[in-house]
Amino acid sequence: MAIVMLSSYIAVVLFIIGVLFRWRKWSTMPIHLRWELYPVPHEAGRHHYGGSYMEEVDWWRKPRKTTMLGELKELFSEMLFIKRVYKYKRSLWWLTYPFHGGIYLILVWFALLLIRGIVEAYTVIDPAAQYVLSLIDEPIRVLIQATGSIGIVAATFGCIGLLIRRIVDSNLRKYSSGLDFFNLLFILTVLLTGIGVWINDVNFDNAMKYMSSMLSFNAIKAPVLSPLAQVHVVLMGLLWIYIPFSKMSHFFGKFFTYHRVLWDDEPNMRGGDIEERVRGILKLKVPWGAPHMMAGKSWEENAKG
Repeated sequence: MAIVMLSSYIAVVLFIIGVLFRWRKWSTMPIHLRWELYPVPHEAGRHHYGGSYMEEVDWWRKPRKTTMLGELKELFSEMLFIKRVYKYKRSLWWLTYPFHGGIYLILVWFALLLIRGIVEAYTVIDPAAQYVLSLIDEPIRVLIQATGSIGIVAATFGCIGLLIRRIVDSNLRKYSSGLDFFNLLFILTVLLTGIGVWINDVNFDNAMKYMSSMLSFNAIKAPVLSPLAQVHVVLMGLLWIYIPFSKMSHFFGKFFTYHRVLWDDEPNMRGGDIEERVRGILKLKVPWGAPHMMAGKSWEENAKG
């Protein structure tokens, strides 16, 4: 049991390290090729018809009007409802939405376990915290049971559906790599073992005790887990470690996809940050050669001929 608990600590640490590593790598990448695609959600007053600040005469002399609310509305409608799949691939949406929606509920379930666990773990330091725990315990247990139960069923249904869809849909199969199937099978294995554990602990009592034990560094005694539950905990930890280094990292990578690529229409002004970054990129050496490009010379030198 101690090894299982240790694996959970290691998983949390490696997950955080992985996310920070990915974030730093993406945030320090060279400037992307500008798409100039409209509408951009932060265009105040112009988004509804696909307009741009470049419509203004002498736009570079005028202050830009942007709206963060527009960006947040677009971002959350995509994250929470997967709007683009619903609009352009409705048949796939009926599978991918339960899958992602179920995962969101499982994340809420984790958050609720964490909140309750923090309060219960704090009772070890200050017994007065027991009063706070008594106030939140009943409602938070109800929420844990609801989000956990609905989440794992929905995610499992969606995961199985997406796996079958990738196999039977010839068009989708063309774009499905072995890694796509591995990811779905990995997640499905975690979900199915989770269902097996849930059947024997429908109120998630052991999950709550395990979280409290982790957060109190075993000052609160850990529950006795069945062999299946131990396998599930280890697999869950491996999944958390794997996520930042896989395609599943898109859950936070979307920030860069949207803000740094799709919606980045910051003007390249003389003497500005973008001009400086572009100049730095132009000085990079070209490692390959072709009739129109000379290897070993910078992009700037090649452009000048």
